[in-house]
Amino acid sequence: MVIEGGEKQQQQQQKGMRLGKYELGRTLGEGNFGKVKFAKNTESGADFAVKILDKKHILDLNITNQIKREIGTLKLLRHPNVVRLHEVLASKTKIYMVLELVIGGELFERIDFKGRLSEIEGRKLFQQLIDAVGYCHEKGVYHRDLKPENVLLDAKGNIKISDFGLSALPQHVRGDGLLHTTCGSPHYVAPEVLANRGYDGSTSDLWSCGVILYVILTGYLPFDDKNLAVLYHKIFRGDAPLPKWLSSGAQNLIRRILDPNPKTRITIVGIKEDEWFKQDYTPTNVEDDDEDIHIDDEAFLIQEVPADVEKYLNQPTLINAFQLISMSSCLDLSGFFEKEDASERKIRFTSNHSPKDLLEKIEDIVTEMGLQVRKKNGMLKMQARKGHKNPGSISVATEVFEISPSIYVVELRKSYGDPIVYRQLCAKLAEELGAAKPSF
Repeated sequence: MVIEGGEKQQQQQQKGMRLGKYELGRTLGEGNFGKVKFAKNTESGADFAVKILDKKHILDLNITNQIKREIGTLKLLRHPNVVRLHEVLASKTKIYMVLELVIGGELFERIDFKGRLSEIEGRKLFQQLIDAVGYCHEKGVYHRDLKPENVLLDAKGNIKISDFGLSALPQHVRGDGLLHTTCGSPHYVAPEVLANRGYDGSTSDLWSCGVILYVILTGYLPFDDKNLAVLYHKIFRGDAPLPKWLSSGAQNLIRRILDPNPKTRITIVGIKEDEWFKQDYTPTNVEDDDEDIHIDDEAFLIQEVPADVEKYLNQPTLINAFQLISMSSCLDLSGFFEKEDASERKIRFTSNHSPKDLLEKIEDIVTEMGLQVRKKNGMLKMQARKGHKNPGSISVATEVFEISPSIYVVELRKSYGDPIVYRQLCAKLAEELGAAKPSF
């Protein structure tokens, strides 16, 4: 359906924009991919939320398949604790996802504003979370980005899982029975996902649920550090500090979920048999209905991602901090750059390439920029050649952290030199290594 239309469109805007039988109202929120507006069905009077996505922006961000995946996934799910998709409309330039209206905000905002929840209140939300995640897994859907920002609360305080843009379906499982795309938010991602060797979607989702339970009951993260390498090391160890004021039952369940070994990690069946979990537990009543979800054909008329690009995106060869940022709506560059003067900032990225290969690649890049490179004790010292348009000199120290047998974190830090040259160097490295351009 086409929304544009000259004089008629201007008249509609004066009354409130119309989208078929829906009248759009105030903006409820804005994300990386578009706006969410309040909408009222003029025929039934029911309230909805409409997620408005710009097709050009989707192409620019190379997330066509992500949007299609979210729509296809939500079409499968009919659970009281999962945000429901009712309809998908489209114009030549926009996609409109008509969703269930959830007015209680994010679980993250609730904890950030009021602090940790009591065990009684937290257990109730966790029971709903496990019911919903278990239902998704039974449908063959693995969320892969579970975090408090993607858990909404309705007017009655019940949870609604949202944002299935990074979810995986059975067709995404490879021949070895595992998923291989590294994605999610670093603080909530399971160690086996970081290890880049393939992982089971159900057990990795449960790890994220365990982190959410920890945050609900304590008000802070179990694994946290400004240094990405140190953060990953803590996640691989899985040794979360448990406050003494938590009940022994809660502590025991958290330990069993945040088990870094996915083979011995507790399952959903095990969680539902846990004594702490079972207190006051009433399983969610799921009534699958046959609601026919209308999806405009126009919604999927977006230029396809070229096959070679899709193949590149699915390769686990190089996953760096900037790629993690592009995968996660909650991340920004502040976590990877020190909050200091620009001349002292660091840039970090992760890779499973050997340190030797990484340093050679960096050396090639800076040499192409016209800088001379000297290597000494793991440090690259770079200085502009005579007559080069960048006359300033710069010294950059490099350090490689091994956080698992197959993952390294490379840190680049300027010791001295022209900040303009340093910014150019960081931007060039980000571009050449397939990363987002850093902003200073």
